[in-house]
Amino acid sequence: MRILILSRKRSLYSTSRLREEGEKLGHRMDVVDPLRCVLHMGPDGPAIHAGGRSLPRPGAVIPRVGSMGTDYSVAVVRHFELMGVPVLNGSDAIGRAKHKLACLQILASRGLPVPDTLIARYPKDLDRLMKLLGGPPVILKLLRGTQGTGVIFAENRSSVESVLETIWSLGEDILLQRFIAESKGKDVRALVLDGRVFAAMRRTGPPGEFRSNIHRGGVGEGITLGKPYERAAIAAARAIGLNAAGVDMLETADGPVILEVNASPGFEGLEEATGVNAARELVRTAAHTARRKRR
Repeated sequence: MRILILSRKRSLYSTSRLREEGEKLGHRMDVVDPLRCVLHMGPDGPAIHAGGRSLPRPGAVIPRVGSMGTDYSVAVVRHFELMGVPVLNGSDAIGRAKHKLACLQILASRGLPVPDTLIARYPKDLDRLMKLLGGPPVILKLLRGTQGTGVIFAENRSSVESVLETIWSLGEDILLQRFIAESKGKDVRALVLDGRVFAAMRRTGPPGEFRSNIHRGGVGEGITLGKPYERAAIAAARAIGLNAAGVDMLETADGPVILEVNASPGFEGLEEATGVNAARELVRTAAHTARRKRR
């Protein structure tokens, strides 16, 4: 099968690993930068061009949509869908996952456990808002942040007020979220593929760091998820509509709390921590999804 990876760079760990494992499985693996794709709409229907030529029609597409050019990349995925090409994760689902507020709204509406979260513009009663979150301290999250960027730990009221005024003055929106002290500096990442948890790890940040992202110096440890965490991860991926998802959760005394659902999860740290071949399983899931959709 010809499988196309939509990725900004061939040299990225995830991209090179997907190519490597896909070729071992007998697939022809192509890589195209979504931002270099030209979307053609005309009387003959949708088509996609890249590098001055029409792209050969792939049997499946694996989108790796990052933080740069998200809207355009999602439009490229949608174009493939309109052409009838099976995609690992659909454009609508990727859009929901990439929008932190929309993602939390959907999860909460399904009764899934998420942190107490508020979003407001120019609130008159900041003290009341923080009281709803059991703080200070509280966590502030930019809607466009990724890999731990745009996440701020505000220890007191004046810090919260200062950050909010700055962000609002730039015309940006920001989430206010309850700080869960027992999970400070650690979380759980579960890789959900086709409705099951394939692998999971616990990430622990360096001393003094409240974020646990591997890209920020965190360390991963392979774990077996308890049933409540496994059910929460699968339900979160299903609620957003993703065939492949990285679900980030906090471990609390009351059970799992879902932080985020990622449509293009990095898996370098997961492969190192668990020894599993996540790249191979992602390619297999893409191929299986394509065959199932054709049937």
